[in-house]
Amino acid sequence: MTATRVDADVIHRLPKAVLHDHLDGGLRPGTVVELAEEVGHTLPTTDPDELAAWYYEAANSGDLVRYIATFEHTLAVMQTREGLLRTAEEYVLDLAADGVVYGEVRYAPELNTAGGLALSEVVETVQEGLASGMAKAAAAGTPVRVGTLLCGMRMFDRVREAADLAVAFRDAGVVGFDIAGAEDGFPPADHLDAFEHLRRESVPFTIHAGEAHGLPSIHQALQVCGAQRIGHGVRITDDIVDGKLGRLAGWVRDRRIALEMCPTSNLQTGAATSIAEHPITALKDLGFRVTLNTDNRLVSGTTMTREMSLLVREAGWSVEDLRTVTVNALKSAFIPFDERKALIEDVVLPGYEAAL
Repeated sequence: MTATRVDADVIHRLPKAVLHDHLDGGLRPGTVVELAEEVGHTLPTTDPDELAAWYYEAANSGDLVRYIATFEHTLAVMQTREGLLRTAEEYVLDLAADGVVYGEVRYAPELNTAGGLALSEVVETVQEGLASGMAKAAAAGTPVRVGTLLCGMRMFDRVREAADLAVAFRDAGVVGFDIAGAEDGFPPADHLDAFEHLRRESVPFTIHAGEAHGLPSIHQALQVCGAQRIGHGVRITDDIVDGKLGRLAGWVRDRRIALEMCPTSNLQTGAATSIAEHPITALKDLGFRVTLNTDNRLVSGTTMTREMSLLVREAGWSVEDLRTVTVNALKSAFIPFDERKALIEDVVLPGYEAAL
C-alpha cells in the first residue's frame, strides 16, 4: 500500500507506540477548565475549544523556553490527589482511544507538590490513576500498557531525588527516568551523580538532548551520562554531511540508540522548519532507529494518529514506514525483552495486517 492510499481512518486503526509524551502536556482542555474552577486558578479562557486553540497558538513561538511556559495552567490543576488521579486516568483512556497499545508517560513529581503532596505521594497517586485507566481501557476492549518515566528538572536541584524515586518505584510501574526542562545552559552532566546512581541500580534512562542545544548535548548525554535513548535528538543531523555520518551520528545509528522524535513539537520550538523537511524522514532512510512521538498532546494540538497522518501526507511516508517506527519504539521500550517481543509479534504486526 502506498502512502497516498493510507487515509486517516486506516491510520487511526493502526496499533501505535509512544515513548515521549508528557503527562502535564496532554490534559483534556475540558478537564483543565473544570479543575481550574475547583482550585480557583485563572485561565486565559474557560471555553475548552478556545483553551485548546490558545495552547496551540501560545506554543508556536519557535522558542523552547516559551513553549515550556505554557505548562503553568496544566500544572496548576495537578497539585491535588483528585487532580492527579483524574488526569492520569484520562491520559491512559486518551491513548487507548488513539490506538496506542504501548505508551511511556513522563512527568516531574517535584512540579506537583505545591498542594502539599510529598514526592512519593505524587508518584503513588499517578500510578493509581494510570492503573485505573488501564483497567477501564482493557474492559472497553482497547487494552494499553503504560509505563512511567520520572523526570528531574535539569535547571533545579532535585534531580537526584527524582532518580531515587525511580529506583524506589521501579517495581510499581516506573520503568525509567529522564531529565526535562530548558536544555541550553543546563547540560546533562550537571546531574552525573543521578545517572551514575541509576546505572548502578540498573534503571534505564533517556535524556532530552539535541533539541534546543546541538551535538555537544547529545554527546554528553550518551558518552558521559550513559543514556540509552535520546529525547528529540533532531540536531544529530549536524553530524551528517551529504549522507556521510560523523563519529557521533555513526555511534547513534550503529548502536541502535532510539531517537524519540516529535515532529509537531519540533516545529513549535523551532527545532525543525516543516513536516516535509523534518529530520525524522532522512534519519529513517539512513537506518537510524527513529521513533514517532507526540511530546505534549494538548500543547501541540496533536495525537499519534495526527503525527502519522502528517508524515504520510507531507513527507511521503508509507504504511511500512509507520510500522517500522512503531516496531522501533517497542524494541527500545524500557520494559523487559519478552514483553516487548510479545507486543510486537502478538499485537503490532497482526494489528497492521488486520487494519490493511
